[in-house]
Amino acid sequence: MDKRPLAATLLALALLALPAAAADKLHLYNWNNYIAPETVKRFEAECRCEVVQTYYSDNEELLAKLAAGAKGYDVLVPTGNTVEALVKGGQLLPLDKSKLPNLRNVDPAYLNTPFDPGNRYSTPYAMSTTILGYNDEKMKELGLPTDTWAVIFDPRHLAKVKGRVTVLDSSAELFAAAFKYLGYSANDVDEKHWRQAADLIKKAKPYWAAFNASSYIKELTVGNIWLVHGYSNDIFQANQDAQAAGRKFRILQGMPKEGAVLAVDSMVIHKGAPRPDLAHQFINFMLDGRNSADLTNLIGSGNPNLDAAKSISPELKALPAVFPPKDVAAKLEQLKELTTAQRRLRNRLWTEIKAAR
Repeated sequence: MDKRPLAATLLALALLALPAAAADKLHLYNWNNYIAPETVKRFEAECRCEVVQTYYSDNEELLAKLAAGAKGYDVLVPTGNTVEALVKGGQLLPLDKSKLPNLRNVDPAYLNTPFDPGNRYSTPYAMSTTILGYNDEKMKELGLPTDTWAVIFDPRHLAKVKGRVTVLDSSAELFAAAFKYLGYSANDVDEKHWRQAADLIKKAKPYWAAFNASSYIKELTVGNIWLVHGYSNDIFQANQDAQAAGRKFRILQGMPKEGAVLAVDSMVIHKGAPRPDLAHQFINFMLDGRNSADLTNLIGSGNPNLDAAKSISPELKALPAVFPPKDVAAKLEQLKELTTAQRRLRNRLWTEIKAAR
């Protein structure tokens, strides 16, 4: 009996079983809690692949990891000014728009931006505002305001919540909040104003429990922390979790009257993407109205997708932190990329802040 056909068949089966299974993976490097598990499962069923997720909690962390030579990512979800930095650093692959028919669903107001003219490298994913999140029961009991940055910077307010407050472990976001409180633009670059903001942060720091950009959702949910400087979608998630756990309190969103940061996060493809084909498929999938609406309905993100609007819950549409009305939107700013000198200054001040007691 000639065993060669059998051997060839077995070899072919082995080749099909091992490399194909290993290759059919999309590596997504994303923010914490920024895509619903249900959405991931639906994409996996559509692409017949596995989505492997890795997380970061700040744009600076993303940039540092890539600068250190991290590889193997297909899709990243950076904020606008970070997209600009990645483009300048030659870190991204140009998009093949013939593979992205759902790009037509995006509101033109969020296309052709200064950080990526013509959307050569990026497409909008979702939006968030950086605001206050708070335990309604505790803040009402203490008689504290929930519509001003003063509540996380002014020692007169902080004395009532000492050890129960966290701020984002993000120099960009915390300086922006301090600038807005001081009456400046979130993108102020005057060195005197930077030092004034750093002094403000240092004076408030002893009252804060931690710089926290990852576990503050859980801390809010269980009632360990009563007030946070955080992302609107995270605060929404904390309230969902608190209600699901039967907590007596609610976690609410507080929009500071001085203004806040608006982050438009975009999907981009890393230059070393192992599977740019799956990356394009994922981006087009997330630009579909239904999938984009699910993102908002399940995690409370803002949404630049016009086709998604009809499927977003009225409750979410009514939240000013998620869908800001004109008067609120007028006080929101997207962060801009810094020069090398400005980045050095901020890093130096941030090191001083972290070392201060």
